[in-house]
Amino acid sequence: MKQFLITAAGVFAGLVLFLVGVPFVLIVMAASAAKPEPTPAHAVLDLDLRQPLSDQEPSNPLAAIGRRSLSVLSVIQTLKRAETDDHIRALMIRLPEGGIEPAAADEIRLAVKRFRATGKPVLAHSQGLYPSGMVTSTYMLGASADEFWMQPGSSFQVTGASSEDIFFKRFFDKYGVKANYEQRYEYKNAVNGYLYDDYTPAHRESELSWMGSIYQTAVATAAADRKQAADAVAKTLEAGPYMAEEAQKLKLVDKVGQVREAQKTLLDKAGSDAKLVDFDDYVRQPRDPSPAVGPVIAVVEAEGPIVTGHDGATNPFSGGSTIYSDTVSKAIYDAAEAKEVKAIVFRVNSPGGSDTASEQILAAVRAAKAAKKPVVVSMGTYAASGGYWISSEASAIVAEPTSLTGSIGVFGGKFVVGEALARFGVDIRGLGVGGDYAGAFGSAKEFTPAQRAAFAKWMDQIYGNFVTRVAEGRGLPETRVREIAKGRVWTGAQAKSLGLVDEIGGFYQAVDKAKALAGIQGEARLKRMNTQTSPFEALQKAFGVSATSIRGLAAAAWVLGDPRAQGLLDEMAKSRLGVQGSTVMAPTPVR
Repeated sequence: MKQFLITAAGVFAGLVLFLVGVPFVLIVMAASAAKPEPTPAHAVLDLDLRQPLSDQEPSNPLAAIGRRSLSVLSVIQTLKRAETDDHIRALMIRLPEGGIEPAAADEIRLAVKRFRATGKPVLAHSQGLYPSGMVTSTYMLGASADEFWMQPGSSFQVTGASSEDIFFKRFFDKYGVKANYEQRYEYKNAVNGYLYDDYTPAHRESELSWMGSIYQTAVATAAADRKQAADAVAKTLEAGPYMAEEAQKLKLVDKVGQVREAQKTLLDKAGSDAKLVDFDDYVRQPRDPSPAVGPVIAVVEAEGPIVTGHDGATNPFSGGSTIYSDTVSKAIYDAAEAKEVKAIVFRVNSPGGSDTASEQILAAVRAAKAAKKPVVVSMGTYAASGGYWISSEASAIVAEPTSLTGSIGVFGGKFVVGEALARFGVDIRGLGVGGDYAGAFGSAKEFTPAQRAAFAKWMDQIYGNFVTRVAEGRGLPETRVREIAKGRVWTGAQAKSLGLVDEIGGFYQAVDKAKALAGIQGEARLKRMNTQTSPFEALQKAFGVSATSIRGLAAAAWVLGDPRAQGLLDEMAKSRLGVQGSTVMAPTPVR
C-alpha cells in the first residue's frame, strides 16, 4: 500500500506538471510568437543594452522564456537590415551602468558606425557609469554615437579597469584540503587560486597585460570617435570620478538630459509623426525573403564551454550555452557537403573545455578545408584554450582587438579532502582492482609519486598535441609556439602581432574574408547551419511527451480562451509534415 501511494503521488504530481505547466509554457510561447505591429513609416529604433547580452542566439526556443535577452549577432544583423530600411530613421541606444564585454562592445560599435554612415543619426543615453567590469568599453560604445547623453545628476565613474581573484591556499591549509593540480605552463592560471595565496609573477604579468591592452584599445577608440587625443582623454578619465554635468564640461559626453528628452530629440529628427520602436519587436518583424540563387556562405555558431555529445541531452529551460562537439561538427560537415556553400564563417565564443571534444570539431574544420570550402573564424569575447584549439587550423582568423584568445595550455588534477573530512569524523575508504593508476583520482589521498608522474606525462602529451595543432594551422615553428603559448591569454590585438590571428575586425569582416578566399564577387547569401530545435521538440525533451500530446495541449489552450494558441496548431502541423525540425535550416538566410 505504501509503495502504491508513493507511485500514485508521483503520477499525480506528473499530471499536474503536465496539464498545468505545459499549457502555461505553450501560452507564453504563443504570446511571444504573436506578430508584432508593422513598423511605422517614420521610426526610431530603441536598442536597450541594459538587458543580458549573449554572443549568439540560443538554439533552444524555451531558454529565453520569462526573460529578456539579446545576442550580439542579432544586434549587428538587425542593424545591418535597418541601414537600408526607409522606415528606420534613427537609432537610440540605452547603455548599461556597468561594463559590456569588450569584444561585444567592439562588434556593436562597428555596426553603429555602419548605421551612421548611411546618414541616420544615433544617440546613446546613460543613466550612470559605474566601475563594474570593463566599463571603459561601455563608454567607448557610447562615444561611437553622434551624441552621448547622460541623465542629470548621474555618476560618471570611468577611471580604469580592475579585476579581483580569490585565493584559497591558506583556507585549504587550515582545514586540510590539498589541491593536486598540474599546469602547462606557468601562465595557465585558472587553478592558481587553489595553489597559491597571491598572484605569481606570471599570473600578475598575464592579467595586467590583457587588461592593459583592452583598456588602451577602448580609450584610444573612444578618443578617436570623439576627435580627441587619446593621452588627453585617458588623463581626464583617470582623474575622475565625475558627475554627469562635470563630464559634459570636460567634453567626455555631449549633453545632460532625461531619457524622454533624448527620445524626443531623435523623434523630432525622424519626422513629426515618428514613433519609437522596440528593438526586440523590430527583430521579429517579417523580412523580405532573400533570393534562392547565388553563392552561399554558411554560418556555424559555437558559444560556451566545449563538451562531447550533442545538444539533445540539454535542459530545454536552461539559459546557458554549451558547445556540443557532435552538434557543431555536424553543422560544419553539412556545410562542407552542401554544393551551394562556397565558404564557412565559424563564429566562436568559448573559454575552452574538453580537448577531445575540441579535436572532434577541429577535424570537421579540416574536412571542410579539404572539400575546398575556406573556413574563417570570427572570434567573439573569448576564443581561448579549447576555443583557440577549434580555431587554430582555420583558413583565416578574424578577432576583435579585445577578444581574449590564446591560452594555449592545459591544466588538470583533483582536490584531496580525506584529511579535511576526517577532522569531522568522516572517513573516505577506497577499493580498486587493476593497475595503481586506477585509483589515482580518489579524493582521500594525494597522488603517489608514480601516479603524479603518469598524470604529468599525460598532461605533457595533451599540451604537445595543442602546440602541434597551432604550429600546423598557423604555419609557425613549434619552438615559436611554445615560446608564446605556456597558457598565456592574449587579446586579439596582441595575438595578431604574434601570428595567432590574421585580421582585426568583427563578424562582417570575417564574411568579407570568406568571400575573398572563396573568390565570390558581389553579395553572398548567409545561411545559418546550426540545428534549430522547434518549441515542440524542446517540450518533448522537457516532459517526455509525444508530439500528439503537445498538439492536444495546444488545442486545449486555444479552447480555454487564447486565440493566439491557434498559431501553435499551425506550427505543429508543419512539424509533423517535416517542414520544421532539428535538421531543417533557418528558412531565411542570415543577413
